[in-house]
Amino acid sequence: MKNALLKLIATATMLIAGLTAAQAQAPAGPNRPAAVPGGYVITPFGYFHPSCVVQLANGDELRPDQNVIRHANGTAANMHVCAYPHYRADGQRVIGDERGVKDPNISHSWIEYASATTTSSYGYLYAEWSVPPTPASNDHQTLYYFPGLEDLNDVVTIIQPVLGWNADFASAWGIASWNCCKSGTAYEGTPQHASPGDTILGYMFCSAGTTTCTSWDIVTWDLQNNKYSELINTSSFGQTFNWAFGGVLEVYNIVQCTDYPSNNGYAGSHAISFNEIGLYNSNFVQIANPSWSISNISGGLTPQCSYGGSLPQQVILTY
Repeated sequence: MKNALLKLIATATMLIAGLTAAQAQAPAGPNRPAAVPGGYVITPFGYFHPSCVVQLANGDELRPDQNVIRHANGTAANMHVCAYPHYRADGQRVIGDERGVKDPNISHSWIEYASATTTSSYGYLYAEWSVPPTPASNDHQTLYYFPGLEDLNDVVTIIQPVLGWNADFASAWGIASWNCCKSGTAYEGTPQHASPGDTILGYMFCSAGTTTCTSWDIVTWDLQNNKYSELINTSSFGQTFNWAFGGVLEVYNIVQCTDYPSNNGYAGSHAISFNEIGLYNSNFVQIANPSWSISNISGGLTPQCSYGGSLPQQVILTY
């Protein structure tokens, strides 16, 4: 996919009209770690108090220069500072910007991922992937699939376009754009429904020629129903995004392997394929052969569901 086409896509998404009502994340439920208080919710970053998940409407901006949220209607509000700790998947307590362990080792929430690094920075990452079928069993599991960007040397936040099962919408697929977790707060673009078989385009970009961009656009777009979730001009919080994830599988409350979606078109295994991945440097020059590597961090996890992955034409994560 050409750079010019992606710029056109980015512009087009901002012109699409219509918003949906706010949705709630999946509750932590009875299977949460003992340290996680009742009333918390599941996010792509662990267990959060609901007040620390701030949903932004399409067109709202996290303005790094003013440390405010600039709403599309012209009003403004201070960026939120979370008053509660959040918890990793293993129950480890995290307060504000504190990092007990460096992401993405979030203790069996990230199961497997493909990543690449650079000594400078990235300016653009996009990926296409298909919404899998509905899982055969429903144990109140939450599944996330996404690409993303972080700062390898100083993890403060991660930006990502996310497809989730039983996340914003109960027992259904949905998409949302995220920026987390400065001051302990997770920012989410307006979530939208998605259906099995739909093609999801997720992309993140900033201004070309800048090593440490102050703001980014994050868009998650369902190309079939034409619905999207965006965070535009969203703050990087001073991060230099030099750590790219071409595809990640993150899960909560897996009880049995049928909690994963059935075969998605790949013989011999159940899989999610991130196709059409484009990774660009800070000058918007496409990296012809990114050095993706698959990390499988499922050791010790129960149940074991034949986790793995393959490269290089596509990032395929199997289970």
